[in-house]
Amino acid sequence: MPVSDAPMIVQSDLTVLLEVASPRFAEARDRLLGFAELVKSPEHVHTYRITPLSIWNACAAGIPPGSLLESLEEFSRYPVPENVRAEVVDHAARYGRLVLGRRGEELVLRAEDETLADEVAHDLTLRRFLSERIDATSFRVVADDRGRLKQALTKGGHPVRDLAGHTPGEPLEIGLRATTAAGERLALRDYQEDAADSFHAKGSVAGGSGVVVLPCGAGKTIVGLSIMNRVGASTLVLTTSTTAVRQWIAEILDKTTLAADQVGEFTGHAKSVRPVTVATYQILTHRRRADSDFTHLDLFDSRDWGLIVYDEVHLLPAPIFQVTAGLQARRRLGLTATLVREDGREQDVFALIGPKTTDVPWKELESQGWIAKARCVELRMPLPSSHRMRYAAAAEKNKARIAAENPHKPRVVAELLAAHPDDQALVIGTYLEQLEEIAEHLDLPLLTGATPQRRRDELYAAFRSGRTRTLVVSKVANFAVDLPDASLAIQVSGSFGSRQEEAQRLGRLLRPKPGANQAHFYTLVTRDTKEQEFAMKRQLFLCEQGYTYAIRETPGSVEP
Repeated sequence: MPVSDAPMIVQSDLTVLLEVASPRFAEARDRLLGFAELVKSPEHVHTYRITPLSIWNACAAGIPPGSLLESLEEFSRYPVPENVRAEVVDHAARYGRLVLGRRGEELVLRAEDETLADEVAHDLTLRRFLSERIDATSFRVVADDRGRLKQALTKGGHPVRDLAGHTPGEPLEIGLRATTAAGERLALRDYQEDAADSFHAKGSVAGGSGVVVLPCGAGKTIVGLSIMNRVGASTLVLTTSTTAVRQWIAEILDKTTLAADQVGEFTGHAKSVRPVTVATYQILTHRRRADSDFTHLDLFDSRDWGLIVYDEVHLLPAPIFQVTAGLQARRRLGLTATLVREDGREQDVFALIGPKTTDVPWKELESQGWIAKARCVELRMPLPSSHRMRYAAAAEKNKARIAAENPHKPRVVAELLAAHPDDQALVIGTYLEQLEEIAEHLDLPLLTGATPQRRRDELYAAFRSGRTRTLVVSKVANFAVDLPDASLAIQVSGSFGSRQEEAQRLGRLLRPKPGANQAHFYTLVTRDTKEQEFAMKRQLFLCEQGYTYAIRETPGSVEP
C-alpha cells in the first residue's frame, strides 16, 4: 500500500521522483542529495538518479550503506523495487573491496577474495598496471602506475581504497595566527574544523587525499590553510587566475605565520618558487604551439611538495589530470563549491584527487548565518518582433546568443540597479559586445579577459572599498574572486546550461552581510527561446542546494 505523505517514488531504472509540494520535501531532498544526483527540476516533481559514483562518494564520506536503503524506504510512497535495493547494496559493497597498501617498500593491491583477484588478473585493461601476482589475493604495483591503476579500476566498477600513504614532503612549519595581520580574531568555524579533520584524518594513511565541497563564501581557503597547518610541509596551490593567486597569497600572509619570502607567485607575471607556491592552471598548461610540450609542468617536481591544493577542482584541466596520475604519493586536496564538471570527468576527480570528504549543504550554512540568504529570481522577457525572424532563421548554434543579447536587457538591468540603490552589484555575462553595450549605456566600469591585470586589481580594490558600487564583468569573475560586499548579481547571459557556472555566480554573493544578511540573484531570460531551455538546466544547481526561485514576466518595469 502507498504511504500517502511520502514524497518519493523510487523507480526501477534507479531514478527517484520527488514531489516538491510534499511537507516532507526538504527533509527527503537533503537525505537524497547525500547519495543521488539531481537530473531535472521542473516546478512540481524533481528527478534524481542514483549512480555508482554517487554511492561511492557517499560511502567514502562515511554514510553507512544501510542508511542509503533506509532513506529510500522511509520516504518512498511505494515499495522500493527489488532491483534498486540490489544495485544500491552491490555498488556500496564494491567500495573498498580492493585496497592499495604497502608491504615494506612495495606498493601492493589487495583484493577482498581470490575470485575478485582472478577477475582483476584477467582484465586486459588492468593487467598492464600490475607488476606481478604475489599470492592468491595480492598484486605488486609499480609506484608510477598508482594513479592510472586507480583510474582504470574506478572506470571498471571497482573503486579502490588507497591506504598506501603519502610522502611527507619537505617539512615546513605553517602556524595559524590567533589574530590576523589586520588585528581581527581568527577562529575556525565548527564545519571548517570538521572539514580539515576529515581530510587530514590525524595524519593516518586513511587521510591526505580528497575533495572538500563547501559553498562560495563559506571559507574554503581557510580550510585549505588549516590543512596546510596540519600537514606542516611545503605546499603547491593551483588556482584559476592571477587575481586568485594574489588573493591566496594575501590570505596566507594575513592568517598564517609564514613570511613574505616563503610564499611565491608562479604566473605569467612572476615565476618564483618558494616553500609555498601559488600558481595558475593556465601557466602550467601553457605551451608555445599545440604540438609542443607544456612549458612549466616541471613545477610539480621543482620541490619535494608535501601537499598539492587544487582550488576550484571542478575546473582542473585535462593535462593536470595526466600529471596528477603520477603524483599519487603526494597529499592532494581539492576545493570546490560543486563537483559538477561540464566535461563529465567526475570519476577522474574521484580516482586521482580523492573521494568527497566533506559536503556541507548551502542551506544549512545559510540557516546558521555563515553565508548570506539568497533570493533567486528569473525575469523572463519577450524577444522584440524585429529579432524574431532573425532568431527563427538562425542556425541552432546561434539561437542562444541571439536570445541572450535581447535588446530589452539593458533597460531591465538599469531598473534592477535603481530598485536596489544600496547594494553593491555585479552585472555578469558571457558575450562581450553585450557587456560593452551595458557598460557604456549605464556608464559603468567593465572587466573582461582583455582587461590588463593591473586594471583588474584596481577595479576589484575599488569595489571592495565601496568607491565603485557596480561592476560589469565577464566570465573572468566567475571563479575564485573574493568580492565580499557584493549583494546583488544580475546575470544577463550564461554558458548554455552550465550548473557549474550558476554555482560560481551565485557564490559571488554569499559572503555574510551586515543587517539582514540578504543577497539577490537575478537571471534575465528571453522567453520561449533556447535561452529559456538552458536556464532550466542551470537552475538544477539552485534546486540541489535547496533554493527556490521565482519566475516573473517583465514586459515593463521591475520591482525589488
